[in-house]
Amino acid sequence: MPQKWIDVATIAVKIIIAFIVTKVALLILYKAIDNFFKNYKDSKFNISNRKIKTMGRLIKNISKYAVYFIFITVVLSFFNIKIESLLTVAGIGGLAIGFGAQSLVKDVITGFFILFEDQFGVGDYITIDKYSGVVEEVGLRVTKIRDFSGAVHIIPNGQITSVTNYNAGNARALVEVTVAYQQDLKKVMEVLKVVCDKVKEDMSDKIVDGPYVLGVSNLGLHGVSISVVAMTKPMKHWEVERELRLKIKDAFDKEGIEVPFNKFTPYNGDEGKG
Repeated sequence: MPQKWIDVATIAVKIIIAFIVTKVALLILYKAIDNFFKNYKDSKFNISNRKIKTMGRLIKNISKYAVYFIFITVVLSFFNIKIESLLTVAGIGGLAIGFGAQSLVKDVITGFFILFEDQFGVGDYITIDKYSGVVEEVGLRVTKIRDFSGAVHIIPNGQITSVTNYNAGNARALVEVTVAYQQDLKKVMEVLKVVCDKVKEDMSDKIVDGPYVLGVSNLGLHGVSISVVAMTKPMKHWEVERELRLKIKDAFDKEGIEVPFNKFTPYNGDEGKG
């Protein structure tokens, strides 16, 4: 076998070995990061799980870039390419592509401020522009959120101009109940109060305040609207609203309270003809 092919095979084997070592190093590094933050979570420092998950993901991303940079440096050395000369060329080329990399720099700077200001973190339910979902990753360059359908939206940090964070504080659960005009509103209010007390007792771990019957909120075309409101822990308002509606429906059925609905009277064109 010619020496040329022997050299190529040797380099190929070295690259494969370097790649395997890189993968193993990443696995060990990820495990060490997980153990570190697990111990940090159990320590006396009062840091939320959200912040711990966010920092853990970020450090893993930075570690991945660093390890792969070392891998590339090692591979280049197999071809007798010195990293110093490569950096010199990269520095000269960097001046040429600097303007083209403005969006990348903007993404990184915005990502830094998102993390520094703790605008949102892993596990938060947020809305960015037209996308809503649970944050899966906050990186220096991109943010990943998963919506209810399971789709993951990858958003460059530089494009994030406004964020709605539903985990930043307590949430409001609001249920609008409409009853027919002929109903006794005093009785309706009493039934709703009993339902509110029951829901408050059953969901005390999710409700911060209420629920309360606010009173009549609208005199509509088809009925009288009554508002029921509660303050819940972050992201629990939908669950509380569903429970309120279920129990209100059951209570109205038992008490014979009518909810207005459209009634249709069939018309026969032959009627009235004799």
